[in-house]
Amino acid sequence: MAAKILANLIVMGSGILVRAFAQAYRQALANASKSGVAQETLQNVAHKGSKIMTEQEARQILGVSERSTWEEILQRYDNLFESNAKNGSFYLQSKVHRAKERLEDVYRGKDEGSEDQKT
Repeated sequence: MAAKILANLIVMGSGILVRAFAQAYRQALANASKSGVAQETLQNVAHKGSKIMTEQEARQILGVSERSTWEEILQRYDNLFESNAKNGSFYLQSKVHRAKERLEDVYRGKDEGSEDQKT
């Protein structure tokens, strides 16, 4: 008997909580649309959702400047990649790898541009 009452209380209580949460969510959406926060949030999510690393961010991760040669970048990449492999930080290791890939695209574009100018 007590178990049945307890089960009914749990079911009714969870129903009340779900309705209250839904009502609060609707109100938050209404408030956000009035203040323009919703549009700003969508723009930020779209920008961060792309997950494209900028050249500046890649240079900061690897600790190189715009004047660094490709050989210096590779040396810095090797050092950082190996040190993170030893310490077991897969996240940092992947960030270092993505930074190298991003700068590789930049330097490949510069090489193609200089070859086009030669011809």
